[in-house]
Amino acid sequence: MSFSHVDDSGAARMVDVAEKEVTVRTATATGRVDLSPEVVALLRGDGMPKGDVLAVARIAGIMAAKRTPDLVPLCHPIAVHGVTVDLVVDDDGVAVTATVRTADRTGVEMEALTSVTVTCLTVVDMTKSVDPRSVIRAVQVESKTGGKTGTWQR
Repeated sequence: MSFSHVDDSGAARMVDVAEKEVTVRTATATGRVDLSPEVVALLRGDGMPKGDVLAVARIAGIMAAKRTPDLVPLCHPIAVHGVTVDLVVDDDGVAVTATVRTADRTGVEMEALTSVTVTCLTVVDMTKSVDPRSVIRAVQVESKTGGKTGTWQR
C-alpha cells in the first residue's frame, strides 16, 4: 500500500500537484457552537461584553481560510479567490457555514473546514466570559466541486 503524503522511505512529503489541471473548485463546510439560552439572548440583542461576536467571528473565519497551509502540515498554499462565512443564531447556539472558492490544482476542503473551526473558536472566545460551557460540534464538509473527482455532496 502506498500513501500520497509519504515517500518510499516513509518520510512525509507534500504531494506534487504541478501536473494537475487548474479547475474552479469550491467546498462548503458546516459546524455549530452550542450556547446557553443566556448567551443566545445576548447575541440576539446588544449585550455581549466583548462586542459584535458574529462580525468578529466572520472575519476570523475568512482570515483562517487564507492561513490554512500555515496550520495544516502538507496542505498546499493556494490562491483563495472567495470565502463566505454565514452565521445563524438559533435557539441552541450558532450554526456556521463557510464556502471557499478557488481556481487551482487542488481542492479547498481543508480551507472550508479551517474557516468553520476558527469561526466557532472565535464565538467561544467572545462568549466564554458570559458562559464558559459552550460546545463546538459537527464540523464537516458538506460539498465540494471541481477537480478530477468532480462534485461530491454529503
